[in-house]
Amino acid sequence: MGTTPSPSERSRRWAETMEGHGGGALRTAHAEAGRRVADDPTGVHGRAEREELEDALLAPGATRASGGGRRAVSEEADSRRTCFERDRDRILHSSAFRRLAGKTQVFIFPADHQRTRLTHALEVAQVATGIARACRLNVALTEAIALGHDCGHGPGGHASEDALGIFLPDGFDHAVWGADVSLAGLNLCAETLDGIRNHSWSRPVPATPEGDVVSWADRIAYVCHDWEDAVSAGIVTAEQLPEAVRRRCGLRRSSQLGAFVDAVVDTVCTTGQVGMDEVTAEALAAFRRSNYERVYLRPASLAQGAAVVAVLRALVEHFADQPNRIPDIREAGGLASGGSEALRAAVRYVAGMTDRFAVACATAELGWDRSRLPPGVDVLGGPGLT
Repeated sequence: MGTTPSPSERSRRWAETMEGHGGGALRTAHAEAGRRVADDPTGVHGRAEREELEDALLAPGATRASGGGRRAVSEEADSRRTCFERDRDRILHSSAFRRLAGKTQVFIFPADHQRTRLTHALEVAQVATGIARACRLNVALTEAIALGHDCGHGPGGHASEDALGIFLPDGFDHAVWGADVSLAGLNLCAETLDGIRNHSWSRPVPATPEGDVVSWADRIAYVCHDWEDAVSAGIVTAEQLPEAVRRRCGLRRSSQLGAFVDAVVDTVCTTGQVGMDEVTAEALAAFRRSNYERVYLRPASLAQGAAVVAVLRALVEHFADQPNRIPDIREAGGLASGGSEALRAAVRYVAGMTDRFAVACATAELGWDRSRLPPGVDVLGGPGLT
């Protein structure tokens, strides 16, 4: 019989920290005494006191947190967190947010250093909170909107909107779907849902300046990082950026982000409105057009999108015809096939899928072979090339 290996010295030391350090009523994470936060414990504020401090520090037009927040179902206020901080936390811990890690930003099954829809959301949050903090807006609300803004996206990027829109009377808009379906169970504040629902520039203006900031941050983030990913993939070169962009923003993503963020902050400081000066806005527009022409609308991207549309539509039709194969429907007692309820349930199920799960369903449920899947997808589970 083999012998059980002994734990390493590192493992033994780690195990010895099970109860923490120190004795009596106070335990610390490290053997050394913890640093004091305040000589007077009453200086550590609860939610109500922090709301008062927030109200004094924020700009006049910023959104104020208040108690339990304006929610569809009323809730008692949290003792520590503001209502928008609770929203941020709920989104961060939601399955809809976690699934963004497996959803396309530009590249299906991206290489290790390329963006997913999740890392995009994190970069939007960084840009948006940087602007909000500088402009004395509500950072927690801004971050909540930014983290949740793309939770309504289906697999395969924006192609999913074309794929799923034909099955719904009002079409499929990821912004609206995210607020009204994907995140509906979280009972988020009205201001958070409004910012998510209206972050796209084709939607109505958000009700809060924090929502406006996320709209700008979303475009700033994806324009810069989608181009950087395309450069890394060898699809374009940095020097192919339009002259107006290179002159105003430079060739590196850090300088580009800095130029666009500074422009928004400076505009708020000089005009009191969330926007961007004409010269920088034209540079951003030229940057975005370059992405469309050289990255999003290149033949490989169009082929990828067409294949995504075919897969997702076939899956919706399949599950609408057999809704009891949808786990939640089956567990709830079943649903008759062929009706509007079954169709919406199928759209909801498919929209929530990650790229990999959608591909797995196409092979397992529909019997599709590799030739019918989006180009570059490895059905065996490895990363593909686009």
